[in-house]
Amino acid sequence: MRVVCCAFVAIVCSLVGASPAVAGQVLVLGKDGQVYAREDPALPAASMKAPPRRAAVVATTASKKKRRTVYRELKRLRASGAITPEDYTTYRAGFVDVKRRAKRLDGIGKSEMRAVIAIVEDITARRKLTGSRLRPLWLMLNRNVEWWSTGRSLGSGQRIEFAGSELVWQYYPGQGLQFQVLGNFGKLNGLWGSRQNAKLEFMLDELLPLAAARGGRGGVAWEYYFSFGGGRPPWVSGLAEGTAVQALSRSAKRLKREADVLPIAKRALRIFRVRTPTGVRVPEQSGDHYAIYSYAPSLRVLNGFIQSLVGLYDYARLSKDPEGTELFQAAEPEARREVPLYDTGAWSLYSRGSSTHESSLSYHDLLQGFLANLCERTDVAIYCTTAEHFETYKTVPPEVTVKSTRLRGGRYGRVPFELSKISTVTLQITRGARTVEARPFGAVGYGKRTFGWQAPKRAGTYTVLLTARDLAGNQAFDTTTVRVLKPKKKKRP
Repeated sequence: MRVVCCAFVAIVCSLVGASPAVAGQVLVLGKDGQVYAREDPALPAASMKAPPRRAAVVATTASKKKRRTVYRELKRLRASGAITPEDYTTYRAGFVDVKRRAKRLDGIGKSEMRAVIAIVEDITARRKLTGSRLRPLWLMLNRNVEWWSTGRSLGSGQRIEFAGSELVWQYYPGQGLQFQVLGNFGKLNGLWGSRQNAKLEFMLDELLPLAAARGGRGGVAWEYYFSFGGGRPPWVSGLAEGTAVQALSRSAKRLKREADVLPIAKRALRIFRVRTPTGVRVPEQSGDHYAIYSYAPSLRVLNGFIQSLVGLYDYARLSKDPEGTELFQAAEPEARREVPLYDTGAWSLYSRGSSTHESSLSYHDLLQGFLANLCERTDVAIYCTTAEHFETYKTVPPEVTVKSTRLRGGRYGRVPFELSKISTVTLQITRGARTVEARPFGAVGYGKRTFGWQAPKRAGTYTVLLTARDLAGNQAFDTTTVRVLKPKKKKRP
């Protein structure tokens, strides 16, 4: 199934601060079946950026005789004692009901429900349908059939809430409504920050049962159950799980529920001990790196790593659990080594490794905020100075340099230029008072670049003007001349 990721935007920095997050717009399905839009003031701006797609994983097809179906796996879970006979009856009846209701749908609802059911069947076929995953997966099935029964279509990335619940769902075209772990624990942080304690406790009680066993030794995690950037479900995120243990420990302290909440938060630390792809631990030069996606250990996204450390730090401080401190200290030296690698001298990098890209403005702000939070907690110089650099870069215009060159008239050639940071670039070429060519390039990354130009046949000197506007709106330009030589005469046979 295909992931449409262009609608994703960054999580606002207030995700980890004490103040409430910037309001997010959601559609709410009421108990009367009516849909209305509202602002959820506790909800962060949205979710995670999709990583580069990997090659598709080809699923092997088992023989019909041994094919694992949802019904057979439910029987197996009952026989093994993983679920009770009562659970078996409930979940089996629930799956039958969802499939029956899905058949009555048409249009986009029918195709989306088919896709959501296929997700559960694929997880089952790979024998990853465990007792602890039944609750979140069946909730996903039911929320989808509720929504698509309204006949309403959605735009990619739209968030949905349901009356009587604080949980947030997000639409991924071709995969239906999905539980967005980071968005939900971001909202829990928002409720904590705005001191909406009644809603905080209600949402906390909704989230706790959705944790699935993962990593062995009693470990749990809040998993993603959809394909994303080439990763197949179920997968986990260091960014999301770090935010989870932070929000859980904050909630436990505020609500005086340390006795029942902190033990679950402690179990959620397990994925930071276990290597990818089960956990998020990736051993590196100076310590552990905590991966943003458990299925992509070579992808280095600094904002995810830094926030996982902030989350572990806050958990350790609030819970007084030495294991949280141990996991923080196991990775913090590696963070000190990595942070300077993301400072280009003019802007921040979003990722390194299998994919190296500069940050968008929202991700630049996000990373700056996370580094400032870590600076505040640790007073480590590299976090403080890098956060200051990233803030300053938003006020400094880009540096653009276009180099003079010679091109043969009537031929396509390239003109070199250089940028200090990602910018929107526009080109204007003139000869005297006449504009020969003008066009935008859109966003261009930093470094040495070239642009192509079909040189006119008329020889002479042409003036090139390149204007660069960075993501914060600062503008700079440079101009040079290109000498166009006379076209070469064709040799007569």
